[in-house]
Amino acid sequence: MPHIVKSTILNAPTDAVWDVLRDFNGHDRWHPAVATSSIERAQSADKIGCVRRFKLKDGSELREQLLALSDLEQTFSYCLLDTPVPMFNYVAHVRLLPVTDGDRTFWHWESRFTTKPEDKDRVSHMVAEDIYQAGFEAIRRHLKEAA
Repeated sequence: MPHIVKSTILNAPTDAVWDVLRDFNGHDRWHPAVATSSIERAQSADKIGCVRRFKLKDGSELREQLLALSDLEQTFSYCLLDTPVPMFNYVAHVRLLPVTDGDRTFWHWESRFTTKPEDKDRVSHMVAEDIYQAGFEAIRRHLKEAA
């Protein structure tokens, strides 16, 4: 079972980063791979159990469900419901922590999932680089443009 763990430090306070990340339906505004996103059944994007349906720029569609969200701890967890990628049982966790030296943010993003043995390396690389690392870089740009 692949376990992907990535982290970074952002030159922004945790509250500024959390304002962007806590919107479970907002990743189409900052992640370069996401073209459109909507919450099913017109639910609130911070309601535990809500489902986001989104389309990637390559045309594929995915559905993810919000499992947990804590403003106090600045964390959220979600799972993948539908994807064209050969991965199963995907659950991810995001956590922000303050870096008091310079009022920066430590962002921890991790997931576990299952996949076929022959797909393990390719899918693991896709999650680590095309999703997580690309997300880190995109948030940096997004926060810089917003400032």
